[in-house]
Amino acid sequence: MKKQSKPKVAFFDFTDCEGCQLQFANMGVTLLEITKLVDIVNFREVMSEQGEDYEIAFIEGSITSDNDVMRIKKIREKAKVIVSLGACATIGGVNGIKNRTPLEIAKQRVYGEKKETVNTIIAMPVHKVVKVDYFIHGCPIYIPEVINVIECILMGKPYVVPNYAVCTECKMNENVCRYEKDEECLGTVTRAGCNSWCINNGNRCYGCRGLVDNPAVDGQKDILLKYGLKLEDILKHFTLYNDSVGEKYDKELK
Repeated sequence: MKKQSKPKVAFFDFTDCEGCQLQFANMGVTLLEITKLVDIVNFREVMSEQGEDYEIAFIEGSITSDNDVMRIKKIREKAKVIVSLGACATIGGVNGIKNRTPLEIAKQRVYGEKKETVNTIIAMPVHKVVKVDYFIHGCPIYIPEVINVIECILMGKPYVVPNYAVCTECKMNENVCRYEKDEECLGTVTRAGCNSWCINNGNRCYGCRGLVDNPAVDGQKDILLKYGLKLEDILKHFTLYNDSVGEKYDKELK
């Protein structure tokens, strides 16, 4: 019987810090186990080879130039599966901060008199340009979730990103609420899936996984009421990672 070949995997980065790819590199033995199931042909963080024959493409970074648009479309044409990796790729990430001002003003602030020589557009998550098959949220990505997604890809199954708040995971982990410690936390409206990773380690939630579909409508509204907060108070702080917040909830906040 002919041995079935392993699917070929490639990693590509756009506008980002490459921290999510570094998370892969930091897997250690787990990464070696993954290579028993897939053949990594392109991964600049850990190897010098740059193979162009791949079926699964992990994309880190947001789309911020016309060149990015052309490049991601070429990758989409070749790959059978596209995975958005991390906050920049899934929700626009920190790069979306420039979207708060007109593009010409943003270019002037960053590039000054050379602004006309720079090819830049508004920052967009990958799925705004091409079809994305799997989403791995976070900044950086949460390794246990990465493993779950890889398993789903190899089995040909969909991965459903949780659509409830990080607060739910926090309660299951028996964490003391950050509000009880006089700290603001975005876990009330942030999409779960990270096992409340930051709060488990003494930090607060910064909203890097993006919004749940109906933030604080039912699930965590009690927390906001208890501490005298309104939904718009929380959403004002959400633009660190997800500038589309204003667009999506403008009508709700009026």
